[in-house]
Amino acid sequence: MNIDLTGKTAIVTGATGQLGRTIARSLAQCGADMAVHYLKNQEKANELVQDITAMGRKAIAVQADVADQVSVNRMAQRVIAELGAPQIVVNCAVSQYTWTSVLEQDPKDYVDQFDTCVMHNVLMAKAFIPHMVKARYGRFIGINTECVMQCLPGQSAYVAGKRGMDGVYRILAREVGMHGITVNQVAPGWTISDRERESGVKPSPDYTSHVALNRRGTDQEIANAVAFLASDLAAFITGVYLPVCGGYVMPAI
Repeated sequence: MNIDLTGKTAIVTGATGQLGRTIARSLAQCGADMAVHYLKNQEKANELVQDITAMGRKAIAVQADVADQVSVNRMAQRVIAELGAPQIVVNCAVSQYTWTSVLEQDPKDYVDQFDTCVMHNVLMAKAFIPHMVKARYGRFIGINTECVMQCLPGQSAYVAGKRGMDGVYRILAREVGMHGITVNQVAPGWTISDRERESGVKPSPDYTSHVALNRRGTDQEIANAVAFLASDLAAFITGVYLPVCGGYVMPAI
């Protein structure tokens, strides 16, 4: 069996990031036309569009602040006008901040993570899922994190945002499943991406000693899981929080 997304359109938020660009390329390699979202890095977005069009796919770069409803809706209108309503939405964007203890973390960081982990997904759902409902088909996928199960010191703002996201996804899965729409989360571990490959991947025994497979995963391995959930091979899978972390965290029953 092959993952075939031919005839599908996808949008990836945060597509200019280390993981987002690999996800976007992978979906295109499976046959999907692509809307490449960016916040500030238009140059990288245009470069990614060129990579995807070279594969023979349609692709456009679209800018939006994913925490702002007007901005998201404007982006959605352009994507739908130029590519048609996406059948696949992958929410990968998240803002970056300095991690520290609860007592030292700036309260603004919690609000920021709520906006980009929770409201980002809510606004993307409002903008794109009504079109999936009409089509009676859709794949709504979010990038969560293994951190929500680790709960290690310094992770609080990130975990607070991502746990809120998890609640939205589980409820949304129940609310739209009758329309043929699946709603799932992929939760990467500490992932090797282009930045590290270029600078040289260093051993990380303090981390890998907790990983059942005794290594770190790659951005491509995360993208493979996203592509699977975006495909018809995963048509009966919804409401899932799927760790792709080599067994660092293992949800239990």
